[in-house]
Order: sequence, then structure tokens, then C-alpha cells
Amino acid sequence: MTVSAAGLNIAALAHATGVPPHTLRKWEQRYGVLSPVRTRSGQRRYTEIDVARVHWLRARIDEGYRIGEAAALLTAPENAPATTPAGLIKAVLHAVSESDVDAAQRLLDQAFTLYPLETAVEEVAVPLLVEVGERWSAGELTVAQEHLVTSAVRARALRRLADPWPGIRGRVVLACAPGERHEVGLLALAALLAMEGWGVVYLGAETPVDAALALAGSVDAVVACFSVTMERNRDALVAGLRASNRHGTEIVVGGQAADADLSGSLGARYEPSARTAVPALGRLVI
Repeated sequence: MTVSAAGLNIAALAHATGVPPHTLRKWEQRYGVLSPVRTRSGQRRYTEIDVARVHWLRARIDEGYRIGEAAALLTAPENAPATTPAGLIKAVLHAVSESDVDAAQRLLDQAFTLYPLETAVEEVAVPLLVEVGERWSAGELTVAQEHLVTSAVRARALRRLADPWPGIRGRVVLACAPGERHEVGLLALAALLAMEGWGVVYLGAETPVDAALALAGSVDAVVACFSVTMERNRDALVAGLRASNRHGTEIVVGGQAADADLSGSLGARYEPSARTAVPALGRLVI
């Protein structure tokens, strides 16, 4: 659940955190761990900080703390739960460096709860994966620790894609370039398009371009999206798109290794992020 600008009422806070409303009221009244704001009519509304605090308290209770002890810990500045993208990235990196699997999973859940999907991916997940990759290359993290973060982020994006959405805008095929294994950004786009009413056909990592376009033609896809994040995979994508039959399907190219010049040379659209791609694809079927 994403916290709106208007905030959450206590029922919505309970749904987002899994803590019953009567327990939340007791925590707020007895320990002062929540700080709701008031609407003009005097109703209490809870913010993303309150959501993060409840998740943090639940984690401490699961570790064996009593609520009073956990509430006291929460007031210590060094234990304040991370609520910004930068804070969450820092906290996940610390958890991973300590091989604290539960903490890393909990923090990523927090990121995908506090923020819209595109924000969670573009401002938390992608920078986190880049940093993890750099630390692995520098020998600061093990392969197992790097895989822990990658699989955890991927699982949360896939969870969103698995939600049932009606495909009313037409079909869209999404694939990574040949050799390309980084798919988190593409997964986020797939989930966002599904939420917007597209019938998503997600092919994922290391997909041959000709196979992706042949499938797009067979399902009458309006558009096929290709992601390329590594420079070494650009040539394979270019060669594949130039050699393949597009079957009248619109082509969109994105990812960190893509740019407007590349897409222009291929007669394709360039979209730098999921934020821009979703409305751009929507205009194709208006």
C-alpha cells in the first residue's frame, strides 16, 4: 500500500502493517510511538513515517523485545527507522554487509510499501543494486550477499506483476536484450503497465530479439519494449532489431545503456524510465 498525500486512517494503517487497530491505538496512547496529523475536520491521519515505525516495532517484537522496550529503543536517534530512499539504501547495505537476511528483507518490504512502485524501483532498488555491484567488484561483499539483494528486489517486483489486472489497452511484450541479465527496471515497467490495463507478456532476461518480435507478432502486440543496461549488450540488441521482422509492432528501447541516438538509429522510441514509458505507451492507444 502506498501512503497518499492525505495520509492513512487507522484501518488503512492496520492493513498496511498487519497490526490490529486496537493495538495501534494502545501503542500510540501509551508509548507515543505514532505521530498522526489532523485533517481540518479533526480526523487523525498517519504518514509514511508512522508506517515505517510500526514495521520497525514489529521487527523488534519478533526479535523478542517487549513493546515497552521496543518503544524506548525507537526514541534513540541511531535506531530511527529509515524513511527516505537514501536512508533505506544505507540500511539495506548495512544489513547485507552483516548478512542479516531478515533485516534486508524487511527494509525492502518497507521500501515497496512506502513508495509507489516506480519510486521504489528507480530511487531505491536500482541505485541499491548498482552500489551492491560496485561493492562486490571491490571485494566488500560476497557473491552470496550480492545475490541476496538481487533476488529479493526481483521477487518484490514480480509480486506486483503477479497481481491480476485486466488487459484492456492491448498487448505489450517486454524483454531484455541478448546477454542482458539485469531486469529489475523492466519488471517494474511490466507491473506498472499491467496496472494501467495492458496485457503484459513478460519474457525477461537474455531474450533473442527475433524470438521476442516473432512472439509479439503472433499475439498482435501493440508494442515491444527492450531493456539494455550494460554497454556490452548494445551491439546484440542493435543487430537483432535491424535483422528482425517487426510485424508492424512499435519498438521501445530503454535502460542505462540506451539513449536517444541509439533508439533513433533503430527507428525506435527511447524512454529513459518507467515513469515516462507508461504514459508514452498509453498515448499509442488513445
